[in-house]
Amino acid sequence: MATVKIFLGIVCFALFSGYSLPGRNSINLTPSSELADRENLLCIAKNEVGVRELSGHNDGPRVAAYLYYVDVEEGSAWCAAFVSWVFSQAGYAAPRSPWSPALFPFDKRTEQIRPAVVFGIYFSNLKRIAHCGLVERQEGDWLITIEGNTNMEGSREGDGVYRKRRSVKAIKYFADWINKKGADDEN
Repeated sequence: MATVKIFLGIVCFALFSGYSLPGRNSINLTPSSELADRENLLCIAKNEVGVRELSGHNDGPRVAAYLYYVDVEEGSAWCAAFVSWVFSQAGYAAPRSPWSPALFPFDKRTEQIRPAVVFGIYFSNLKRIAHCGLVERQEGDWLITIEGNTNMEGSREGDGVYRKRRSVKAIKYFADWINKKGADDEN
């Protein structure tokens, strides 16, 4: 009986303090610092939900801040600027682009849907990714997202920052930009 208690004590110790055990890094788990980064990015994005354009023409103080960060004039489409701005507020140097297709380079694409992953929607009439945002969470075949320059209907020509529910099937690409803070291309 004492042997069983000792064995269970070792198992409990391994489960609750596993990060200090040898070989722990060989297991494919998300490091706690990465989870904190993802939570921080989403917290920043969530705080922007409710931002609205001033006159419905890609304008207003907050929209101007997103566009300023990516060095484009007020009045420009701003979904990618919003995503880039969120990453900047979390201390990342990249992504930093006003153009949504630029947020999906091959080295950042992933099939793993996780919080704070950037999603891109392909528009066949434009033959490119033409809208993007951040994944908050997945619920079965649906994503809960936070995205700028959209509206209640989910348009890419919207009027604010919204939390949306989108089908996973509607997404062409996912990109994971979580890496060392301030690094452009490091993973």
